[in-house]
Amino acid sequence: MSLKRVLLFLPLVVAVGVGVVLSAGIGRDKETLESALIGKPVPGFQLASLQDPQTTYLPDVFKGQVRLLNVWATWCPSCRVEHPQLVKLAREQGVPIIGLNYKDNRQEALKWLDKLGNPYSKVLFDPQGTFGFDLGVYGAPETYIIDADGTVRYRHVGVVDEKVWKEELAPLVARYKREG
Repeated sequence: MSLKRVLLFLPLVVAVGVGVVLSAGIGRDKETLESALIGKPVPGFQLASLQDPQTTYLPDVFKGQVRLLNVWATWCPSCRVEHPQLVKLAREQGVPIIGLNYKDNRQEALKWLDKLGNPYSKVLFDPQGTFGFDLGVYGAPETYIIDADGTVRYRHVGVVDEKVWKEELAPLVARYKREG
C-alpha cells in the first residue's frame, strides 16, 4: 500500500477517533459530577471578604450549621439565572448561603450584589480561583452542601432553580440538619 493511499484514510481514522471520544460523554449528566471532597472537610483557605478586604475568612465559617456554598461570578450568565432563586431561598426560607465569588472583579461583584440583592451571609473573594481549584470547581455556578462540622456532603453543578432546590438540595439539607 502506498503512502498516498494511507494518507487518504487518515482523515477518516481521525474522525472516527474524535467521534468515539465525543460519544463517550453523551448521556452524562454534567450536574452529577463526582467530587473527591464528598465526606471530607472543606479544604483549608484564607480568603478576604468581598465587601471588606480587611476581613479574612477561614474554614471555620462553615462550622455550626448546615449551609450552602454557592460558587458564582459576574461573568457567568447561568449565575444571573439562578440568583433570584438564591435570594428567595435566603430571604423567604432563611437558607444560610455562603458565596464564593470566583475569578471575578471585586467592583463588578459588589455592583452585582447591590443591583440584584445579596443572598449570602458571607462572600469569600477568590480572584485567582485557588480555593475554587482546591474544591474541584468545574465552573460557575456550583453549589455545595456543607454540614455543621464543615464537611462537604454534596455538589451540584449548574443552576439552582426551584425544581433543583425542592427535589435535590432541600431534602439533603434537611437530612444533614437531622443528622447534625
